[in-house]
Amino acid sequence: MKNNLQIISSLLNLQAGQIEDVKVHEMFDVSQSRVRTMALLHEKLYQSDDLARVDFAEYITSLVGFLFRSYGSQARGAAPQLDIEDVHLGLDTAIPCGLVINELVSNALKHAFPDRTGGEIRVSLHTDAQGQILLEISDNGNGFPKDVDFRNTESLGLQLVVTLADQLGGEIDLDRSEGTVFRLKFKPLEAVSA
Repeated sequence: MKNNLQIISSLLNLQAGQIEDVKVHEMFDVSQSRVRTMALLHEKLYQSDDLARVDFAEYITSLVGFLFRSYGSQARGAAPQLDIEDVHLGLDTAIPCGLVINELVSNALKHAFPDRTGGEIRVSLHTDAQGQILLEISDNGNGFPKDVDFRNTESLGLQLVVTLADQLGGEIDLDRSEGTVFRLKFKPLEAVSA
């Protein structure tokens, strides 16, 4: 599976090199990032002693590093801040959760800091006393537009986030009081704190 995903990513990269339209090229880049997100999960799984669960803390660290490198100049000097509990997840939970992280961190890198350099993008993941996973992705940038309902938008990325939150059986909300804070809470059956 990992090799198949890497082949798909390489094909998207080759095709994107032939595209002159900036918008279409950007769509290919976003699709390629989603495929790489899943390939990275499979890579972490194959490196694990337990082929049924992914060390999600290690995965998030790798994913966020990859996203910051990928967006390069668009990151505008933003710094990642990670606060991640040691949690292992099965692939059925890890893939949608990883894609949510990919979409929200990518959005922050693209939109949170257009008028300045610097800032912070934070990813926090913890398990509460009831065994629910609490994922928080935030930035101290310009803030999410007040006139946009993230649950009902034209943005494919935000539509994907809402769909994946539903797939996880979770609740997602948005706090716009200081920057942008997305909070996702869900209870995966296979989650085990290490």
